[in-house]
Amino acid sequence: MPNRRRFLQTIPAVPALGTVGASEAFAAPAARDYFKELGVRTFINAAGTYTTLTASLMTPEVLAAWNYASKSFVRLNELHDAVAKRLAELLQCEAVMITSGAAGALVVGTAACITGDDPEKIRRIPDTTGMKNEVIVQKSHRYGYDHAVRACGIRFIEVETAEELERAINPRTAMMLFFNDADPRGQIHAEEFVQLGKKHGIPTFNDAAADVPPVENLTKYTKMGFDLVTFSGGKNMRGPQSAGLLMGRKDLIDAARLNTSPYSDTIGRGLKVNKEEILAMYVAVESYLKRDHAADWREAERRVKYIADSLRSFKTVTTEIKVPEIANHVPHLHIKWDQSKITVAEVVKKLRDGDPSIEVGPGSREELIINTWVAQPGDAEIIAKRLREILKPYLG
Repeated sequence: MPNRRRFLQTIPAVPALGTVGASEAFAAPAARDYFKELGVRTFINAAGTYTTLTASLMTPEVLAAWNYASKSFVRLNELHDAVAKRLAELLQCEAVMITSGAAGALVVGTAACITGDDPEKIRRIPDTTGMKNEVIVQKSHRYGYDHAVRACGIRFIEVETAEELERAINPRTAMMLFFNDADPRGQIHAEEFVQLGKKHGIPTFNDAAADVPPVENLTKYTKMGFDLVTFSGGKNMRGPQSAGLLMGRKDLIDAARLNTSPYSDTIGRGLKVNKEEILAMYVAVESYLKRDHAADWREAERRVKYIADSLRSFKTVTTEIKVPEIANHVPHLHIKWDQSKITVAEVVKKLRDGDPSIEVGPGSREELIINTWVAQPGDAEIIAKRLREILKPYLG
């Protein structure tokens, strides 16, 4: 029988396993300026939710959920299941899963359309020999991110008209891909695209990664009938930049889950989503649905108008507020001036190199494009001041 006294006498000898060690392990570290230590400059975001600029900042509620999740162990699939159930209710669709961003959703969603729940097919892709391995897409809907779809071993079949699409469908057709931002540029628009998929029994997948706001889009496309829809989590929903949503038909979402982590022999094994991202993304959706979206819009308009008004004294400067039709559907300020004295590229460089550093829209070439949607309070005033300081010696 174990000697209880001898056991208790050993406890002080291993303080790392006792209460002192536990409290130290979870104690808040002293504040450090990590970016400064590493020589990495922060900046004011007047560009938008671009991945290369680390998109948006998580809200306090999302950060709280992340920190909460970091302090406990859970069974990952149990958490996936619980969050999926709640999100399906909130987003009014059959099923949802948290993915490693919208690009990760494109991989596992495409894989689901190829393999279903067949274990052999799941293990084999991207070798799709003998499987359905063709994805139909409009020529105007080809884009850089469709590499995530090609990663599954498919071949794109490009079409332009509805007639061409119907002729392209055959026993090898696995899926029909739709890039939401390209809707105005294509000949087959969203509702007709869905109807053609339903008519021929082919799953339709809509990449709407950057397409909230408006908030209604979170439910619009599944209600329209798309079998799969993806949104980025780290853009205007302000969830983790490395998370996203895949939503739609339950059988396809179930198959997508089988094609990724924590299952090992899958094409999506490296696209893992941890407990912190799952819980934080859940809270991001919950919080986003509750936001005062009208107030957010008014503030965005106020910011760009403030910057525009601050430039009125420059005679050659003209400003216009534009809202993209679909993706990044928020107010953007477009600024033009006589570039014979200072070019847009020179202003972009001066903004970037200044203190604080300011990043503007990457499309700023013939005009300066400013999007303050994810900027912080007070940033619009700083941007306006810096622009006046830069332009005055040349245009004043």
